[in-house]
Amino acid sequence: MGNDSELRNGSTEEVAKTMPENVAKAEKNEIKSGKKLTPRQEKILKLDRVKARQIEDIMRQGLASNEAEAVAIWKKGRTRRLWVHIWAHRGFYLMFLPVAVFVLILYYWPMLGIRYSFFDYKPVGSPSFVGLAHFQKMFSTKAFWTSFGNTLFLSIMKLLITTATSVIVSVFLNEMKNIYAKKTLQTLIYLPHFMSWAVVASIFSLILSPSATGMINGILKDLNIINPDGSGIYFLADKAWWRPIFFLINIWKETGWGTVIFLATLSGINPELYEAADIDGASRLQKIWYVTVPALSQTIIIVLILNLAKVMNMFESVFVLYNSAVYDVSDVISTYIYRQTFTIALPNYGYTTAVGLFKSLVGGGLVILCNWISKKIRGRGIL
Repeated sequence: MGNDSELRNGSTEEVAKTMPENVAKAEKNEIKSGKKLTPRQEKILKLDRVKARQIEDIMRQGLASNEAEAVAIWKKGRTRRLWVHIWAHRGFYLMFLPVAVFVLILYYWPMLGIRYSFFDYKPVGSPSFVGLAHFQKMFSTKAFWTSFGNTLFLSIMKLLITTATSVIVSVFLNEMKNIYAKKTLQTLIYLPHFMSWAVVASIFSLILSPSATGMINGILKDLNIINPDGSGIYFLADKAWWRPIFFLINIWKETGWGTVIFLATLSGINPELYEAADIDGASRLQKIWYVTVPALSQTIIIVLILNLAKVMNMFESVFVLYNSAVYDVSDVISTYIYRQTFTIALPNYGYTTAVGLFKSLVGGGLVILCNWISKKIRGRGIL
């Protein structure tokens, strides 16, 4: 096929002519001009060079009298090669078939229900078309905007806090010299991640209970911080305490697992950098700040970008910890949809579908935004 220089020298204009019509004209002009090509343009150039040579071979062999016939033969041959390839690897495709059916039924088939966001659909009676009425109701409902704001605040703050604590813990673990103590500590902080949120909620409900069995309230009473004879603080039912407690529980549960990727990055740092820092007389803290932290910066940015796309998917961690007393500070879009669907005597499935569709559109927009940011920072997207 030739090397990259061959692809550029004297052939870029010819290849640009054979490029697909859906390639932007500006991109074709860039390739014609011989400027430095992006990886995407390099790929287009190579693929279309192969296509052009195959069409030339068809015409050279006398299988076609003109270029249009040669292109038609090339397309037919490509289809035939595809079926030959599928038949040759039919075992793998048969293994994949159950997965494809599973994905189609459980992920794509339910998407047909999106149409009900434009219908008034209740458990009794037939659906009736209402157009954008549900979206108008949604945007004029205070509870919806409260849940939307809580979703963004809780998700983004959780992401920033857990990422920061994961980085700090990773750096401390990396600085530990005793390998056995390091492995033991790693195991202990990993364990909470594998506990279900239902179990975590039960544990912290007992610890934070305002009754005599609540450990935290018992300690506060023993220290006379709160009245020993009075009732304790109901942390999970107090608007002032719910969010801090929620973030602390997430730190306890997710920090250990978050250190995995950062420790992997730290293990790849060149030891010569630390040796050079020792020669320059750098202290331990200076080595962390000027060697370790810069080495982690790219990984931190990537983790933040990849997780930013998932900020709308918060449900279970909130659902098991919140209650009606703290809806104003804890209710997120997913729990709002749940309550509108399952806790109302006569729910309107059309309205909750509209809210779910809005959530999906915002999530899709965040994915596209994160993909764009990733291309700007890393040179490649996440899609």
